[in-house]
Amino acid sequence: MATVYSQAENNIRKTWLLVGSLSFLTLGIGWVLSYLYHSWWILAIVGIWVILEDFYAYWRADKLVLRSVGAVPLTKEEAPELHRIIENLCITSGLPQPRLYIMEESQPNAFATGRDKNHAAIIVTRGLLDQMDRNELAGVIAHELSHVKNKDILLGTVVVVLVGVISFLAYWSFRLGFPRGSRDRKQGDVIFLLVGLIGLIFAPLAAAIIQASISRKREFLADASGVLLTRYPEGLISALQKIGGYKNSMKKAKMNTAHLFIASPFRGKSRKSWLTRLFDTHPPLEERIRRLEITK
Repeated sequence: MATVYSQAENNIRKTWLLVGSLSFLTLGIGWVLSYLYHSWWILAIVGIWVILEDFYAYWRADKLVLRSVGAVPLTKEEAPELHRIIENLCITSGLPQPRLYIMEESQPNAFATGRDKNHAAIIVTRGLLDQMDRNELAGVIAHELSHVKNKDILLGTVVVVLVGVISFLAYWSFRLGFPRGSRDRKQGDVIFLLVGLIGLIFAPLAAAIIQASISRKREFLADASGVLLTRYPEGLISALQKIGGYKNSMKKAKMNTAHLFIASPFRGKSRKSWLTRLFDTHPPLEERIRRLEITK
């Protein structure tokens, strides 16, 4: 029978495959551009870029994420109760205490980032501090510490960089336009070229689907792991209900970081189409709450 721990290891292997596919998508874009512009130097440059950005994603992506969302350190003097909650949960879980940051956003939300448990950071919004009681804060923090313990944070942070690179390459590919001389190609080459162009168009969409699938798989697991840590599912249930009840989008929300948060930072009308659900970075809050209520 599958356990939370076996699911964590299984999801780690699957996610590395997904991250690898993002790297191959990036190389595929470089290959199409090389073919279009008759220069294999483009592919070589993109290949070097993939290697460099993988190293950057490992060592520095968390700093990039913190800057992109405008997070600043949150001291013990500013939030003593929150620091006590984290200290107690870290003792219970056996994790080193992560750095704590705050975003000046009224929407209640939070996420964790970093490359491993020794270099982790938890970011909370001002709205989370203002609107949650102690049990609710503990539920949210336990959820984020579960992402750290389940080794989600590195993979989620790396995806931020990879999705950004793919979108950047695709955007500039179309800004540069269709190169001259391509009309003189043989019919077989033109078909080959069209296939490549179709791939170029759908690469950002594929990256978005991969990004969403990573987050959806892990939110359920972090919910379950967080409840095991606090032994009090009502805290997280109540927190998710409050988060879902807030209807305004986050001002600094971005598509490439949306999957990091405990709940989507975007707010809007409910979407029911299977096609639009492909791009949802989080499972429905109602489904998460329903699963947690079973554990009560």
